[in-house]
Amino acid sequence: MFVSLGSIIGSGWLLGALKAAKVAGPASLLSWVLTALIMATLALIHAELGAAYPAAGGTARFPLLAYGVVGGFVGGWVAWLQAVALAPVEVEASLEYLDNITWIKENLNLLTPSGTLTASGFGWATLLMAIFTFINLVGVKLLSESNSATVIWKTAVPLITIVVLLAMRFHPGNFTAGGGFAPAGAHGVFAALPVGVVFALQGFEQAVQVGGEARNPQKDISRAIITAMVIGTIIYLLLEVVFIGALDPAALVHGWDNPIEKGSFGPYATLATLAGAGWLAYILYADAFVSPAGTGLLYLGTSSRLSYAMGRDKMLPKTLGKLSIRGVPVWSIVLSFVVGEIMFLPFPSWQSLVSVITSATAIMYAFAPVAMAALRKRDPDRPRPYRAPAPKLIAPAGFVAANLVIYWSGFDITWKIVIAIVIGFLLFLGGRLTMTAAERPAVDWKAGVWIAPWLGGQVLIGYVGRYGESGNLKVLPEWVDLVVVIAFSLAIFYWAVSLAMDSDKVKATVDREAAELAA
Repeated sequence: MFVSLGSIIGSGWLLGALKAAKVAGPASLLSWVLTALIMATLALIHAELGAAYPAAGGTARFPLLAYGVVGGFVGGWVAWLQAVALAPVEVEASLEYLDNITWIKENLNLLTPSGTLTASGFGWATLLMAIFTFINLVGVKLLSESNSATVIWKTAVPLITIVVLLAMRFHPGNFTAGGGFAPAGAHGVFAALPVGVVFALQGFEQAVQVGGEARNPQKDISRAIITAMVIGTIIYLLLEVVFIGALDPAALVHGWDNPIEKGSFGPYATLATLAGAGWLAYILYADAFVSPAGTGLLYLGTSSRLSYAMGRDKMLPKTLGKLSIRGVPVWSIVLSFVVGEIMFLPFPSWQSLVSVITSATAIMYAFAPVAMAALRKRDPDRPRPYRAPAPKLIAPAGFVAANLVIYWSGFDITWKIVIAIVIGFLLFLGGRLTMTAAERPAVDWKAGVWIAPWLGGQVLIGYVGRYGESGNLKVLPEWVDLVVVIAFSLAIFYWAVSLAMDSDKVKATVDREAAELAA
């Protein structure tokens, strides 16, 4: 539960409320509620899958079980892309926060005026990544113990912030200021999701990624996911309430474009100072380092479990699928460290990757609903310690929800993610050419044939849709666009479920995975 909660409460809590309010105004509260409903639906699906099929790198394994190597690779590749990017982004956020402290700015010289890492900053970032790598190499027990202390801190600080701002600085009139409750209408509510809201609430699936190393995964995974989601949702919703209420009413007279004078970093610290709680501002600046760093630690570990899963299934070099005597995937952890180091170069800020990570995460999440529906049909006798409620409703609803998030992320983001998936698939095909016929896993091409039309359709809808900063036509009328996405998603969902591998292949794959877990 702490692994999931520690992933949910990262840099998103410090930045999400400000980003959402600038896009949707007070109606950003609806953005959080909508996101909570979407994530809760997907969390329940992951809870069933994680309990029934516990294995390290679970989000890569679920599509593998239902759709074979092609589905497993695409789902695992997207999951790995978003996870491996998050550790360096959170480290970058930590350094950018620290750079606001005068002594550090003057003596350590972490960032250039444009916000990119200096040589010194890159050195400190590398040190943080090396520490994360060491903790993950030691094993999941140390990862869990080090994370537990961090999560207690990360949860306590937002709760203290909520109480202090409610008590000392709260203006109810702010909820109708600057153009009313919803100054940007429904479009603003939806557009707020990819700028930080979905990013903030994602992470519940991290319990699934390390689930194969849990003591009692059949019971622990579902409880961990659901509990973390409930706690995270309550905290984030209350944070948005106190953020809006604590703003200076004079700053909202002309709208929500700039609701707080100081920039993107440290908005709660600014509000705490205005409320006369300077002591809280110091705590918040400390947390501005601890929260992102703690989340980066977790994601370096979980991204390595994903590449481990693909290595074990021979979708990536098999070296990545080997475990040390401590039971950790050493080479996968090293790969996450190396790729994370490379990520520092083209992506120097937290903001630059939030929408990209959100879209990639939504694609990753979308595989779970179709996998759950397919596995219930193809593997009905498998013990399911936790069963998602109303599966015939929740599975298509989860797939539709994930596709809506992809659409709201914008065309300019979606086509880039799809290009990255195509590049990954070419690597997959190239890897198969280096294997002997005996090593090469069999591919059920028919089972995965729905993936290309699904992703291509999302790019096309995004191109004619209303969301994104550039490149699209914006010709689909408001609300009609949502109907198009929903109808398209449902058509793909039921087609995908019908194409799943037959029961014998599914059971053989599941039994092979279960034997690996038992070993």
